[in-house]
Amino acid sequence: MNAPIISSRRDILRYAGAAGALIIAAPLASCARRAKLEQDAPPPALEWFEGEIGPFVVINADETIVIGSPNPEMGQGVDTSLPMLVAEELEVDFDKVRMVQMPLGLKTGDDGEITWKHVPQGSGGSTSIPENWEALRRAGALARTLLVAAAAERFGVPVAELTAANGVVTHEGTGRSASYGALAQEAAAIAPPAEAPALKPRSRFRIIGKPQKMKNARAIVTGRAVYGIDATLPGMLHAVMERCPYFDGTAISVDDSAARAVDGVVDVVKVRRPPLDGPYDVQAEGYAVVATSLWAAMKGRRALRIEWDHGPYADESSESFKRHCADLLSGAGRIARHDGDFDAAFAGAAETYEATYWEPYVSHAPLEPQNALADVRADAVTIIAPTQTPSSCNRMVAAALGRERLDVKVLPTRLGGGFGRRLSNDYAVEAALISQAVAKPVKLLWTREDDLQHDFYRPAGMHELKAAFNDAGELTGWTHRLASASKYYRREGLPEDEYWTSEFWDDDFPANMTPNYRLEYFSARSGAPRGSWRAPAHTANAFVVQSFLNEIAHRRGEDPLALRLRLLGEPREIPYKNHGGPVFNPGRLAACLKLAAEKGAYGEKTPPGRGRGIAGHFTFGGYCAQVVDVEVDGDGRLKTTRVVAAVDIGSVVNPNGVIAQLESGVNDGLSTALRLAIEIEGGRVTTSNFDTYPLMKIADAPPVIETHIIDNGDAPSGMGEMGIPPLAPALAHAIFEATGKRIRTLPIADQLRA
Repeated sequence: MNAPIISSRRDILRYAGAAGALIIAAPLASCARRAKLEQDAPPPALEWFEGEIGPFVVINADETIVIGSPNPEMGQGVDTSLPMLVAEELEVDFDKVRMVQMPLGLKTGDDGEITWKHVPQGSGGSTSIPENWEALRRAGALARTLLVAAAAERFGVPVAELTAANGVVTHEGTGRSASYGALAQEAAAIAPPAEAPALKPRSRFRIIGKPQKMKNARAIVTGRAVYGIDATLPGMLHAVMERCPYFDGTAISVDDSAARAVDGVVDVVKVRRPPLDGPYDVQAEGYAVVATSLWAAMKGRRALRIEWDHGPYADESSESFKRHCADLLSGAGRIARHDGDFDAAFAGAAETYEATYWEPYVSHAPLEPQNALADVRADAVTIIAPTQTPSSCNRMVAAALGRERLDVKVLPTRLGGGFGRRLSNDYAVEAALISQAVAKPVKLLWTREDDLQHDFYRPAGMHELKAAFNDAGELTGWTHRLASASKYYRREGLPEDEYWTSEFWDDDFPANMTPNYRLEYFSARSGAPRGSWRAPAHTANAFVVQSFLNEIAHRRGEDPLALRLRLLGEPREIPYKNHGGPVFNPGRLAACLKLAAEKGAYGEKTPPGRGRGIAGHFTFGGYCAQVVDVEVDGDGRLKTTRVVAAVDIGSVVNPNGVIAQLESGVNDGLSTALRLAIEIEGGRVTTSNFDTYPLMKIADAPPVIETHIIDNGDAPSGMGEMGIPPLAPALAHAIFEATGKRIRTLPIADQLRA
């Protein structure tokens, strides 16, 4: 596909994208103003989104450099790591580089379909660094090339005699120099070279791979960072919404007279139930109270009197769903992968092992609850929202309103946590429908109770595993049977026999490590909405697979690390068609396990009441292993004292970012494993706030978390999700070493006190 070109000479610089040369930028004056707003004062709500901004590099006269980012920032650190890629090739002082969020850019393609105007936009699946690794470096290299060419013309010397460093182009022979800011306008008038400039070799990196402080840390801690919840528009109204608490239920009767009588309430708007035979747009039928202030809207919501039908899942509870999964496992399911003949291998094995595990629904619980600001007008629609997927937001809002996609403008903000929840855009659709009804800009805010009771939960499920070994101690067969409520159950056009594709990663370890390997899936019925939760299926499957390995090793009298290394075998590249491929190298996972074991003193004897466990996993192209230390007292009180991790994500851009993401993954994984579960009774979620969904407190966090990075120079993977999957199985192994008790059901809760 040919890259789009903007030919205006007011364009300040060129951007080299993965699909070819993109000449896309923003006018100098407006970009300079946006940079100043972000740097010097708290900006008016989202003012820097004015005008057309593409992927761009802007050199300002004051020598600051502004970079447009396609990836929403949700705490993963892309507003630091992505500018590093540009600054490295551009040869500038990294302190002078800052990031500005791009609005969504779409266009109509040559085939008449809606496509990206510039580059793909979104954050999820740990893809921000891999997708931008080359593109942003090429942007920096092209910018530097044009600046050097401008200096050559000004000085009347060959380009080969010039050097660029720290934002200055210098001619050593004459001593003449010019700053990037002074050369910017001249550089903008130079045609880009026919061939893309060469990128730096790794040996010359000055910024990439060096620890950098988080770019916007000061803005965040001083309250200047703008999140969706901070957004404002002139004349906007506020809304909160009472949603049907019962899965797929509807209202039998509604009395909104008292709500409308509340001072400041403007209207009460019905939001219809989502379609039951396709993807969600909104999550539930509800009634939005719209008012001149948030307080009035909340007061009005409390005055609503609604009688709800209990819906088609009125008999569902956490316990009934668990029994349902167990019943399914007694029959035959959908075979997702079948190598060899597992049944024959199991029947003829010298030793066999079996175990069953349970994992509950869990919620994302981001610090910033869901919110969106919508301004629906006759001629245009504007959505300002903390979304991970602005294009999906655009598509869903356009469909709900019956508008053309190019008439819907989406302005992503910084996210106060995402973890996969904001891959869904139901809250933006709600805001748009409410704004359309009242013909005013409306800011919709969810409360904490709304957020916990109307989430798209990580699927719950029951896992049954079996393994077979021969007389030589070789793994000859492995099967993993899973009964769960798939997150794909409302995916448009997907038949039920393909629901397994979101719940199994069929190339994951120990696939290809044994000749007889089988995955079997059972699609369970549940009314609970499901979605992606940080490292989606990997969090569930790593717990059961790695825990089962630890059980097998103990029963065989074999060290769990030695068993893993034996099964992984020699370094080699194995085809891996799932996300994170195209290959899986067991040698890289083995190296992480060995390093974590060495640094974590794995294998050394621990005192009574203490234990040390190990686990490792391959997630979205990255490898991570962890050693967890615990103490358990005589009353069953558990304390995680240390976590030591080794990670291999290829080339590392910002080591500080890797450490931060590893630590967040450890704490998130530990919090979830210890106490978190969404409870269902009578066809509704009964978990309502942090008193019944007790996130881990700082006193329970490990006092020591060590991160050891293997930077092997390969193409980079992301790091946002790699730290979670190994935590729960390593923790369960440590608990067994300390107490002799196996953890097969999450959360751990009070199991150690039983």
